[in-house]
Amino acid sequence: MTAMTKPQRNFRLESVQPKPEQAHTMPYAPAVHIVGACDLMFVSGVTPSPLYHLHPHIDSEHQHPVDIGVQTKRAMAGAKEVLDSVGATWSDVVKITKYLTDMRDADGMHAAMRPFFGDWKPASTMVCINQLSSPGARVELDMIVALPKKA
Repeated sequence: MTAMTKPQRNFRLESVQPKPEQAHTMPYAPAVHIVGACDLMFVSGVTPSPLYHLHPHIDSEHQHPVDIGVQTKRAMAGAKEVLDSVGATWSDVVKITKYLTDMRDADGMHAAMRPFFGDWKPASTMVCINQLSSPGARVELDMIVALPKKA
């Protein structure tokens, strides 16, 4: 499958909102229901570092600005590379786990993510940790993506 073609979905994604009148207060859905058949793709954690970088790490590949918005946009760009490679879009993301090294960055991270997801709010978990695998990174994101079943 190329990034240019996206097969028709034989499933739909529904945001689960136990209290729909309060949905506007949340930056994520409490749950996402996959209705019908699909394949799942698990996106490994992406940081502000280039998606492909050397291991063991070389410091020059991990120079990050301090700004959480810029770091988040870079991580989202890495995730978009993966989504594009299978013809998926942000609305196919059903679950995102967000790792921050400082919980005070949550609002800035959500603000930077909002333009990517638009009105779609996948299920979400946020965890504050001491350090990430990419030196200097303050955010890492992993995702579960629902893809149409291949015929």
